Amino acid sequence: MKRYLDDLIAADLQRKLVFVTGARQVGKTTLSRQLQAAVIPSQYLNYDVPADRAVIERQSWAPDTQLLVLDELHKKSGWKPWLKGVIDGRPVGQQQLVTGSARMDTFRQTGDSLAGRFLAWRLHPISVKEWCEHSPQAEAGQPPTPDEALTHLLNRGGFPEPCLLPATPAGDKNAQRWRAQYADGLVREDVLEFSRIQEVGGMRVLLELLRERVGSPLSLASIGRDLGLSQPTVKRFIDILQALYIVFTVQPWHHNIARSLLQSPKVYFYDTGMVGGTQADTADNALQGLRFENAVATMLLKHVEFLQDSEAAPVGLHYVRTKDGAEIDFALSRGKVLTHLIECKWADNVPHKAFAGFMAQWPEAQAVQLVRHLRNPELRNGVNVVPASPWLAALAA
Repeated sequence: MKRYLDDLIAADLQRKLVFVTGARQVGKTTLSRQLQAAVIPSQYLNYDVPADRAVIERQSWAPDTQLLVLDELHKKSGWKPWLKGVIDGRPVGQQQLVTGSARMDTFRQTGDSLAGRFLAWRLHPISVKEWCEHSPQAEAGQPPTPDEALTHLLNRGGFPEPCLLPATPAGDKNAQRWRAQYADGLVREDVLEFSRIQEVGGMRVLLELLRERVGSPLSLASIGRDLGLSQPTVKRFIDILQALYIVFTVQPWHHNIARSLLQSPKVYFYDTGMVGGTQADTADNALQGLRFENAVATMLLKHVEFLQDSEAAPVGLHYVRTKDGAEIDFALSRGKVLTHLIECKWADNVPHKAFAGFMAQWPEAQAVQLVRHLRNPELRNGVNVVPASPWLAALAA
């Protein structure tokens, strides 16, 4: 399956080194292989593979390589100054692509040794827009409708392997098996890059707790009490889960950024299929609502980060909440201005009561209630009550 960034990255490789980051198994290697098919000769080296690591350390890749792909390079000690030398010494016309599954945000810092030498993209799970445009059905000339795409993604999540399995009971079963192995592997292997082996058990318990608290403002103190951990330890664990692209946080909007960071974030999973905990079987309606909200969160984040990476647009994803608990699920901003207030509902076409106060405070923002199951779109009291799937299909990515 062609990914939404393929052509954009191919164009950027003609100019500078390109970084591609994203969750493990989100499709970085497949994207790299697809780019390699169009550039001959090319070479793929993974720092996790001992033989490849030796080639990387010696810089002994084939001198006529036209596309050099270096995967998981951030695991190499001193990788940034090492990579600066590789960039500055590359042969004329050689394209260079660096990929990684743990956050490599340090390369974005101003004044860094890599400043001005790279372009960066963040690869996200498949969204409604991408499934409609690039799914196997779309490539065969029969693109799914936005509603069919959203139904599929709520069932399978947006990671390529489970998403591309056949829409059969056997496919559903294999998708569940993939997810169980994926989650176990993330905690057992990747977490150890950042943490001590004695903490893996606590990390597993935290992960299960977060699956049940998707979309709720998080209290580090409350989580610490529930898990018997200190607040600094809980914060560090959540930072690790973010670094590994397992979860991401949505911060509350406030014109004062520092003040916003002091308030409680909400946590969502990159893999919507991971949402729901031990109560899933007995609270199916609630589970579906949580998965829907999480799916919207992932697609809004993909939209925002695509605009940031492709246009350097000053856009952001937030939520809004008052001290008395009135809340709207999501808000989009451009610069210091809120552009959208977005509430998610499974089937409720009555505008969320919190809209009125927030619309008065930010009259320039579009008020949108995304409803998973809706017969007719309406404009009610200034709120656009619309079916979720076509609205999500119109996002930037």
